[in-house]
Amino acid sequence: MEKLQFSELNISEEIKKAVEDMGYEEATAIQTATIPLIMQGRDVIGHSQTGTGKTAAFGIPAIQACDPSSKNVQVLILCPTRELAMQACDEIRKFGKYMQGIKSVAIYGGQPIERQIKALKMGVQIVIGTPGRIMDHIRRRTLKFKALKMIILDEADEMLNMGFREDIETILKDVPEDRQTILFSATMSKEILGITKKYQTNPELVKIVHQQLTVPSIEQYYYNVPKGKKIEVLCRLLDTENPKRSIVFCNTKRQVDELVNELQLRGYLCDALHGDIKQHTRTQVMNALKKGKIDILIATDVAARGIDVDDVEGVFNYDLPQDEEYYVHRIGRTGRAGRSGTAYSLVTGRSQIMELRDIQKFTNSKITERAIPTISEVEQTKSVKIVNEIKAVMESGLQKESSEIVDKLLDEDFSSVEIATALVQMLFSTQKESKNILDDEFTNDSQAEAGMTRLKVSVGKDFKVCAKHIVGAIAGESGIRGKEIGKIEIFDSFSTVEVPSDSVDNILKAMQRCKINGKMTTTVRA
Repeated sequence: MEKLQFSELNISEEIKKAVEDMGYEEATAIQTATIPLIMQGRDVIGHSQTGTGKTAAFGIPAIQACDPSSKNVQVLILCPTRELAMQACDEIRKFGKYMQGIKSVAIYGGQPIERQIKALKMGVQIVIGTPGRIMDHIRRRTLKFKALKMIILDEADEMLNMGFREDIETILKDVPEDRQTILFSATMSKEILGITKKYQTNPELVKIVHQQLTVPSIEQYYYNVPKGKKIEVLCRLLDTENPKRSIVFCNTKRQVDELVNELQLRGYLCDALHGDIKQHTRTQVMNALKKGKIDILIATDVAARGIDVDDVEGVFNYDLPQDEEYYVHRIGRTGRAGRSGTAYSLVTGRSQIMELRDIQKFTNSKITERAIPTISEVEQTKSVKIVNEIKAVMESGLQKESSEIVDKLLDEDFSSVEIATALVQMLFSTQKESKNILDDEFTNDSQAEAGMTRLKVSVGKDFKVCAKHIVGAIAGESGIRGKEIGKIEIFDSFSTVEVPSDSVDNILKAMQRCKINGKMTTTVRA
C-alpha cells in the first residue's frame, strides 16, 4: 500500500498543524487505510499488529467528529489496560491541541473515582477508559451516552482475553444504535467476529499484512535506557562502537533537529535529513557523508529513502519506528555490498520492550539485550583510539614545526615522557570536554515502570530457575496472564519480577506456599 503524507489526508488544518508540531511526515499503512473510511462514517475493523500507529488511526477521526459546542460525551474509546488508556488519551490530546473546546479524559481503575466524576461533570467530548471502570460510571449514572457518535474498541482481542466480553457487550447495548463502531484487533478470533457481526453495520475490513522479512547479516542489539538518558547512552555507544559511518533514526523532524544540535555541541560530526530540508541542502549533506566530512547522519524514515551509501557500519534507532516495516528499512541501510553491519535500538520501559518483541517476530531475527557501556569502557575505547591516531601521525611523517616545539621543551629540561604524557592528557581533556561524558553510571536498579511493582522471589540461578518458571508459577497460582508480567531479573540466590501494581496483593497471597522448579519459595515486595 502506498502511504500518504498527513498533508494529503482530508483532515482539519488544526489537526495538520498539531501533526506538524509533533514532527510526523507520513501516515503509516493502517492510518492511510482507515482514517478516510472512519471520516466517511463507515464502521471499520482494523486488523493490524501493535506498533503500527493505531491510536492516530482512530484518534484523529475521533477528534474531527466532535462538536466543541456540546459538552456531552461524543466518542468512547475502550482499552484493555489503564496504561494503554493513559497513552491513548495523551496522544489524542496532542493531536487535538489546536481544536478549541475539545476535551478528553482517561478513566481507569486505581484512580480515585471522585476525580473522574468531577472531570466528567465539567464536560468532555472524548472518554478513554477500561471496561470495568466505564461500567462503574454507567452504574453510577455519571457517564451518559445520549450524544455518543462513535465507539472504538482498541486491542479488542486483548480485552476479550482478559475476560471483559460481558462488560463490552453491556456497554455496546447501552450506547445509541446509530453510533459508528470501530474495532481494532491483532487477531480475528471467533469471538471477535461474533462481536463485529452483532454490533457493527456493514463494516469495512482493513487488513494490514506485513510480508515476512529477514535480516540475517545484521547483528541486532537493544539497550534498556533509563527515562531521560537516551542522549547520554547514544553518545556512549557512538564512542565505544565508533562506527565509520552511522545513521541515527528519529520518528519526528523536531527530534532530528534537537538531536543534531545536542550532538554538534558535544563535538560529533553530524547533520540532519528530514522532510523540511530542501533538495539542495539534502545533496550537500549526502556529499558530506560520502566524503567523510560528517560521519553521523540523523534522519527520519521518509527522508532516509533513497540513501545510497554502502559503508554505513551502524544504524541506531533513537526512537523505535512507528511501523515494523520501517525497522527493516532502517537497519537495511547497513550491512550492504557483503559488508557486516550492526543495528542498535534504544528502548525505555516495558511497553517499548513489548514493541521490540513484535518487531523481532516480524523480522524473524534475534535482537539481543546489551548492557549500557560504562564510563571506564568509554575511556578505554578512547585510549585505544588516541594510541592509533598517534601511531598514524608518526607513520605519516612528523611535521618540522611540531619537532621544533618538542625540541624547545626538551631544552627546558622536560623529559620526552613528560612532554608526551602532557600532550596525551591535553588530547583526552579536549575529547572529554567536547563529548560531555556522563559522570554517573547506569545501573539495573532503576525504578519499576509506572503501574508496576517489583517483587523478590527466593529462588535464582543456584536452583536452575529461569524466567519461564517464574512466569508459569505466578500466572498459574494467581490467575493473571503471563503477558501482564514485566521485567524479570535472575540472580544467584533470588530473582526479581515486575507485576501490575493492582495485582500485587493477589499475587503475594497466591504465592505464599508455592514451589518453583521443585523449590518451596517465598515472595515479598522488593
